Amino acid sequence: MADSVIEEPDFYPEKDSLQWGYQEGAGVEWGLLFPEANGQKQSPINLISREALYDPRLLEVRLTHNYMVCRDCEVINDGHTVRVMLKSKSVVTGGPLPSDHEYELHEVRFHWGKENQRGSEHTVNFKAFPMELHLIHWNSTLYSSIEDAMGKRNGMLIVALFVQIGKEHLGLKAVTEVLLDLQYRGKTKIVPCFNPNTLLPDPLLRDYWVYEGSLTTPPCSENVSWILYRYPLTISQIQIEEFRRLRSHVKGAEPADINDGLLGDNFRPTQPLSDRQVRAAFQ
Repeated sequence: MADSVIEEPDFYPEKDSLQWGYQEGAGVEWGLLFPEANGQKQSPINLISREALYDPRLLEVRLTHNYMVCRDCEVINDGHTVRVMLKSKSVVTGGPLPSDHEYELHEVRFHWGKENQRGSEHTVNFKAFPMELHLIHWNSTLYSSIEDAMGKRNGMLIVALFVQIGKEHLGLKAVTEVLLDLQYRGKTKIVPCFNPNTLLPDPLLRDYWVYEGSLTTPPCSENVSWILYRYPLTISQIQIEEFRRLRSHVKGAEPADINDGLLGDNFRPTQPLSDRQVRAAFQ
């Protein structure tokens, strides 16, 4: 299937959607364009593992991912990140989520560094990983769409997975193999098959942290439940280099920064935890 050019992704607010970025100082300016970015419950955070509160109640109702294989998924370079748009009805229930509520998987997003010592949005004991991926869900029990759910009580869930460098990740090959066709902002590609189950770290899914935060990209809406899995995924050095070749500008345009428009280091700095409590489903 030939690639195509998109006008504007649906998830970002239309106003100022390309006026924000990750270059030095830009993250500070988000609050001027998007007031919610100045809130007290922002993400990402630095997670101090010994300060997380073990909460056995998290295991009373097992956290369950009912993910379906997605056929003909669209993969997008939107100039800020890579997004895999899911069409199949995939849901998460249980764990820390409200009883009998389903959270539907909308998309997968990636955040990575230009070098291996940085890239993740969250850090654990001040340690960063080379990449972090986000499975973005919305509460389809309470709301009619992701736009309706954003910023609302119990509206959003993001499942975060840290990524380390090692052996090739077979489940992500469907994405990394098409990145060459997505070099510039606005490029999209249809992949015949993508299985989000391959992104989950282990069958029991017991070792995770949970806290209340926000979207990590504008508009930075709060009321987002975060589940961060303790054990990272592994991708190869070759796979992460495919991400590092992507560009944040449209083909033929002049790059807006001194980095030749290379898309990377697309992570928001960690935000103050303030009076929030991180809970852990493991001791």
